[in-house]
Amino acid sequence: QVQLVESGGGLVQAGGSLRLSCAASGRTFTVYAWGWFRQAPGKERELVAAITSSGGSTYSAEFVKGRFTISRDNAKNTVFLQMNSLQPEDTAVYYCAATNGYLRGGVRKYTYWGQGTQVTVSS
Repeated sequence: QVQLVESGGGLVQAGGSLRLSCAASGRTFTVYAWGWFRQAPGKERELVAAITSSGGSTYSAEFVKGRFTISRDNAKNTVFLQMNSLQPEDTAVYYCAATNGYLRGGVRKYTYWGQGTQVTVSS
């Protein structure tokens, strides 16, 4: 099992920045890739960004390219999502997830999930 705990969410004005953290524990050596998803009210959960455990491959959704950056600190078993130039449409619950499959596998391919952290961007 892998346990994930997110932190760093909050309320920020449009144009501001937040850095989300995801602390992992347990059998992290079984994880191939780590992802950040988000889910806004009334919408489906969507993949925002993902990174392999080695850090050799990353993915960013088109709607966050140039604004959000995913990174990983293997020594601390922590995954980060740096979010810049936040906009009201970025408001959502952000979830950290882990998979032993393809990093762009989507919600169903990610096995382990954190509890989520709320990000609210005011206009």
